[in-house]
Amino acid sequence: MALSRSSSTTYLRLCILSVLGGFAMSATAATVDSSVINESELPQVELDKIVVTATRTPTKASNVIAQTRVIDSEELQRSQGQSALDVIKRQPGISHYTNGGSGTTSNFYMRGYNNNQILVLIDGVRYSSMSAGGATLSLLPVDQIDRIEILYGASGSSIYGSDAMGGVIQVFTKGANVDRSNVSVTAGVGSHNEDLYGASAQFLSEKGTTLSLSANRKETDGFNATLPSSLPTQTDDDGFKSDNYSISFGQKISDSLKFGLSGLYSKSTTDIDAYDDYLTNAPALKHAFAEQNNGAATAYLEHSDDTSSTKFTYGYSIDESTTYETDVNNGSKYDNNQQQISLVRTQTLPIGKAIIGAEHLNQELKSNVYDANDRKVKSGFLGYLVSHNNIDAQANVRYDDYSDFDSETTYNLGAAYHLTPEFRVGANYAKGFRAPTFNDLYYPNSGNPNLKPETSDNYEAFIEYNTGLQSTRLTGYHNKVDDLISFVSIFDIDGTYAGGSSENVDKAKIKGLTLTSDWVFDSYLFGGSYDYQQAKDDSGKFNDGKFLAIRPEHKGLVYIGYRLPSLDIRTEYQYVDDYYSSIDNTDKQRVDSYGLLNISGNYQLTDNLTMTARLNNITNKQYITLPGYNTDGTNFFTSLTYNWF
Repeated sequence: MALSRSSSTTYLRLCILSVLGGFAMSATAATVDSSVINESELPQVELDKIVVTATRTPTKASNVIAQTRVIDSEELQRSQGQSALDVIKRQPGISHYTNGGSGTTSNFYMRGYNNNQILVLIDGVRYSSMSAGGATLSLLPVDQIDRIEILYGASGSSIYGSDAMGGVIQVFTKGANVDRSNVSVTAGVGSHNEDLYGASAQFLSEKGTTLSLSANRKETDGFNATLPSSLPTQTDDDGFKSDNYSISFGQKISDSLKFGLSGLYSKSTTDIDAYDDYLTNAPALKHAFAEQNNGAATAYLEHSDDTSSTKFTYGYSIDESTTYETDVNNGSKYDNNQQQISLVRTQTLPIGKAIIGAEHLNQELKSNVYDANDRKVKSGFLGYLVSHNNIDAQANVRYDDYSDFDSETTYNLGAAYHLTPEFRVGANYAKGFRAPTFNDLYYPNSGNPNLKPETSDNYEAFIEYNTGLQSTRLTGYHNKVDDLISFVSIFDIDGTYAGGSSENVDKAKIKGLTLTSDWVFDSYLFGGSYDYQQAKDDSGKFNDGKFLAIRPEHKGLVYIGYRLPSLDIRTEYQYVDDYYSSIDNTDKQRVDSYGLLNISGNYQLTDNLTMTARLNNITNKQYITLPGYNTDGTNFFTSLTYNWF
């Protein structure tokens, strides 16, 4: 299948390759001079990172049982101008599809679970939509993010509750770790007339006050989202623009008491292809569009001493969207908001730590499509974490009491044993669940208020080998999912369609292996990941044994990088195997395998000026992630950032 490309693509590629060639020459020059660089000045790559999401308290990744992944600030810096989804989709165990460019409809999957079965947090606050489920990671710019933590598997259900059946993704906003005062401005350009400009400021006082402020604007013309061979050629706009803001404030009140707040907000507009415009003589807008407001804010008060910490948190998140397809004045409106209050105490014991907490969650939806009842959830949880001698262990149990259906109790138990200081083996079991979304319960002509939660049993085992030079882990998992919610059609005796509703009728079985390996030799970094996955229908019905949609059986990524104090450059190649776009598994729904070659880097031109550049799909690979929808060819983004210290 040939995709339409601009006639200037080849020329553009050569220009950008020339720019990135400068990175390579800088790397060569830096290699020549590396002998005069003091070893203490070389960048320190920490393979054993500190994570919070997996246990709800700071813990070394080498002591966590369930598989975790940290996308740090250095990796996010190389991805400047992209969204959180652009970064996450390259991680192990993740598959995805998009219906075009920036801001268009997208979905992601983790270890075979849909995104509405994966909980997304921003600074500990629930961000996922209550109407459709899932989270719009494509609207969160990496420029406002400090790091992202990924927790694989269902152990997050016993820590955070519903929607964590497939895992947890937590986004941490910038500014939590201010080490000096500075002000910076950034300007960038990219393919499809993309422009990005912004400013940030960080302040640190001697009295323990920290403040971080950031704002930027992104705008792009985008590219045609639909393939002419599948749908009528769309003559509408395909642009995207967003204004993004973040704030982080911390105040040390005393040696043991700290107050803080943080927030991330994005306001965006996306030009879309209206559904009605695919039909003949349909009353669709020529230039349909969607407006979105997304973000989360949190405030906390934390008391800590040598043996314990107690944290009280209030959080508020929004996921608001209005889509204008037929009437520019009256669009389809879905305004989700969530208010969350939590109290968590961590207590050091003679052996290990105990974590106890309580939460209250209020979820609301205001829509002109249908009415939905507010949902209130009262929760309590208890955890135990230990790393003693050669043993790491974690146990959690959580009780959630829902206002609109029965209560749920989830738990997990995991343990690992260090055969040597570097070599570790372990296993984990977790019980997960997902509460029905408001669309599942109330959507016109399909909602069913009698639905019950989806549930799962998740087993995981791993072998891990960590040294000062590398970190390698092989993880195997086997999951059974029951009471999956699906739309069931109803037909009259004569075969006439008579409607339908959502029902708990399906089951799934998901099993797979994930291999990750990351190596550091002096200034050189290399490694990669490989996923083998079988996610299949297990309902015993018509589609029994067929592959679930958008779940490739094989997926992998390899990378090589070079890092100095003034230079960070990385090349990566990602391969995605064939998969089906629908449970029917027909040839028309098959998406062919593809491989993408990318290069990215940062170069510190002076003490104050830094250049960032990224070139995606260097080989101009023609591919799709969903039948009927276009993907981008070779594309680039480059920016300059000036800092005042």
